[in-house]
Amino acid sequence: MRVWHGLDEVGPDYGPSVVTIGNFDGVHRGHQEVLAHARARAEQLGGLPVVALTFDPHPIAVLRPDRAPATISEPAERARLLGDAGADAVLILPFDKETSNWSPQEFIDRVLVGTLQAKAVVVGENFRFGHRAAGHVDTLVEAGAVAGFQVEGLALKGDGQPWSSTAIRELVAAGDVEGAATALGRPLRVTGRVVEGDKRGRELGYPTANIPAEPGAAVPLDGVYAGWLTVLDPAPGAPAYGDPFPAAISVGSNPTFDGVDRRVESYVLDRDDLELYGSRIAVDFVARLRGSQIRFDSIDDLLVQMKADVDAARRLLTGDTPQ
Repeated sequence: MRVWHGLDEVGPDYGPSVVTIGNFDGVHRGHQEVLAHARARAEQLGGLPVVALTFDPHPIAVLRPDRAPATISEPAERARLLGDAGADAVLILPFDKETSNWSPQEFIDRVLVGTLQAKAVVVGENFRFGHRAAGHVDTLVEAGAVAGFQVEGLALKGDGQPWSSTAIRELVAAGDVEGAATALGRPLRVTGRVVEGDKRGRELGYPTANIPAEPGAAVPLDGVYAGWLTVLDPAPGAPAYGDPFPAAISVGSNPTFDGVDRRVESYVLDRDDLELYGSRIAVDFVARLRGSQIRFDSIDDLLVQMKADVDAARRLLTGDTPQ
């Protein structure tokens, strides 16, 4: 699959193609439905390639930085997920003040017609584009009648309610990782590079791989979760672990030890031999085991609770592996 960062990387001779457009944050089930329709339309048109067009950063982060939404999937992860959902190529269009000033017609002329030679465009029915979000599905239909591309606007709904990245962010913020997984079609994933911590977990018999809970990322509400840890990019000299590891995961600032910066701490069940410092990992959240982190009066009380959490994670994850 091709990934382009900007129009210049596409090249002058690409196309014709079928294009789907959106922020695609999280690539949830609604987005996957859009990709499936685009794929079907591409086959109807003789096997044309499907291009997923997304934006980085999120337009709201440029236009209203104070209201920038938490990011469910970073651009590289988003591109991978779009490819899994059926895209042959992903165009990540840098969004800045200049781009935000393009009129709907300028966007159509520069991107859809001039660069991608679109023969069909598939979007969600509420899709808006162009300066001040003046363009919508009817705008595309009118332009397509002149430029020669078909348009399909889809209702992104399922399970009796709309699928949306906004709704998923709300579920994540509330700690409802199971609800988020239902809308995403897979577990919520948080990625990061393992940083060296205070090693208290190792001293207590539960060594953890710690990644920062980045302020701009969609990280679940503080608490304890069951899930899976996967090594995406081993640190130099570290082993290349393949399969996901079952894990008990703590999100928060560790109040028993007077707190640290908010982070995601993963204890791989029954393993103390893993070399993870400096490695980039993915943490997939399966279920919430209990609420916010507690300040314990003694180390013994903490150890009792940690064992209970690990046992609960082990019971829940038996036979449950991520896709």
